[in-house]
Amino acid sequence: MDAIHGPVRVDGPYEAELERTMQELKKRKKELEDAVHELRASAVASGAAPSPQDSLEIMTKAYLDMAEGEPLLPPRGSVLPALLAMRRAQQIIAETTEYTDSQSASLEQVKRRTEAEQVSLREQQALQAALRSRIRALREGLENREEKTGEQFAKERMAELRHQKDHWDKQTSSLMKDLDWFIGEHLGPMLAAEELGGPVVGELMEIDPDDLSAGFTAQGKLKKTRDQPDQDGRQRRIDDIWGPQDQQGQTNKRRREGDEAAAASAEMRDLMEQLMNKLMEAGGETSGSYVEIPRESAAARFLVRSKVAVFHPKNARRLRLVDFARDLED
Repeated sequence: MDAIHGPVRVDGPYEAELERTMQELKKRKKELEDAVHELRASAVASGAAPSPQDSLEIMTKAYLDMAEGEPLLPPRGSVLPALLAMRRAQQIIAETTEYTDSQSASLEQVKRRTEAEQVSLREQQALQAALRSRIRALREGLENREEKTGEQFAKERMAELRHQKDHWDKQTSSLMKDLDWFIGEHLGPMLAAEELGGPVVGELMEIDPDDLSAGFTAQGKLKKTRDQPDQDGRQRRIDDIWGPQDQQGQTNKRRREGDEAAAASAEMRDLMEQLMNKLMEAGGETSGSYVEIPRESAAARFLVRSKVAVFHPKNARRLRLVDFARDLED
C-alpha cells in the first residue's frame, strides 16, 4: 500500500481507529507473506522447479481466489477512506497549482499579443478610412475636372488668388496700423530717450514725452523738468539730431514742433518705409536691398538688436531688412 503523503493530524477517537486500521493492514500483509513463503517452501520440498504451465496455473488460481473472494475493505468507522480522500485532494491541489503557474506566463503572453493585435487593427481601420476618404475626394475632383473646361479652371484659380490677395492686403493693412500705433505710443519716446543720451530702448519702458524736454544726465538719468523749457533751444536740438523738417521726407510733416518723441517716431516710420520699399524693389536680391542711412541712429540700432534688420558687413551706413520669406524658402 502506498504511503500517505503529507502530515495528517487526527485527535481523540480517530487515533484509535487509525491504529486499529494499521494493525489490520499489517496483519493482512503478514498473512500474504506467510502464504508466499509456504508456496516457496512446498516448491523447494518437491525438489523440482515449477514448469511454466504450473506457474500459469498458480497465477490463475491466485487471480480467481482474489476475484471470487470478498474485497478487503476497512471496517466501519475507519479513517482510512478519509485519509485516502485527503491524499487525493492534496495531489489534485498540487497538480492544479502547478498547472495554473505554468499557464500564467502563457496567458500573459496571449494578453500582450492580443493588445498588440488590437492596436494594429485600429491603425489599419484608421488607415483604411483615410484611404477611402482620399479615394472619394480624388474621384469627386476628377469628376469635377471632367465637367469643367480649362477656361473655367483658370477663372476659378484667378478668383481664388484674388481672394487670397484681398485677405493678405487686409492683414497687412491691419499690421501696419498696429505698427504705426506702437511706434507713436511706445517706441517713439524710448527711441528719443536713447538719442538724447538716456537708456537703451527697452530698459525704461514708461517714458513721458513731456519729460524728454529736460534731457538726460551723463549717467543716463532724466534731468529735472524745467517749468518753462526753452522752445527755441529744444527745436534746434531736434533739428540737430533728427534734421530739419524739410530734410526728413513726407513722414516727418506729421511731427509736432518741439516734440522729440514725435521726431523719433517719424524717423522710425520713414526708415521702415524705405527698408520695405527697397526690399520689394530688390525682388529677393540681398545685395540690392540695402538702404543708405545718414547716421547710425537709435532706430537703426533697435531694428538690428531686434533681428529685423542687419548692417552691411563692411559698411555700417548701409542697412537692410531680413528677408524672412527667403529664409523659409531656403
